[in-house]
Amino acid sequence: MGFSGHLVFARSTRPLLEAPVFDSINPELKDTVHAWSPRPGGWQTLQFDHGLWEEDHLSDLVGWTGAAACVADVSDSDIALVTGLGINGQRWQAWLNLDKAAALLAEEPEDLDDVSLWVGTPEFDEAVRRKRAELEVDVPADAQGALVWAAAAGIPATAQQSRIEELLRSRETFAEDLFSTLLDELGFPQATRPSPEP
Repeated sequence: MGFSGHLVFARSTRPLLEAPVFDSINPELKDTVHAWSPRPGGWQTLQFDHGLWEEDHLSDLVGWTGAAACVADVSDSDIALVTGLGINGQRWQAWLNLDKAAALLAEEPEDLDDVSLWVGTPEFDEAVRRKRAELEVDVPADAQGALVWAAAAGIPATAQQSRIEELLRSRETFAEDLFSTLLDELGFPQATRPSPEP
């Protein structure tokens, strides 16, 4: 089983979990939140198990930090829908692992009783192909939105849109890895790795 939940990326001089938006989370569940290695400049990533994040938390978090933030809604480590929000209210979204997203989002026949009997059929493959083409159309705008968001977050514009588009079309075993790579490619400072024990 892969990870299902949310990856929250934001900047703060204080631990991100101290944000008032997380006060409603049960203390025992708060203990399950995993902090990734921080990135220089106060950029932090928190990994929340499924059910601990609400959609309106993102605007509250941007308001508290006074900085851009984004969240990746991850499903079984296969796919992620990333939503970014700037302090100016500018929002963008992008899917990670498009092929798997297309398979998940493909329109099922209305008279379908058993999904397992449909998966792998020529009709399923055609529905996935159509959905993949729909998602593909959005990639350039999604990449542009991510770049504008990163620039508004104060990240020097060194990333090429073509590289971000390529990443949005790429495949990875773990959507979490793609999320981290996306942040790297957008120009956010790379996470500090702990030194190995002597």
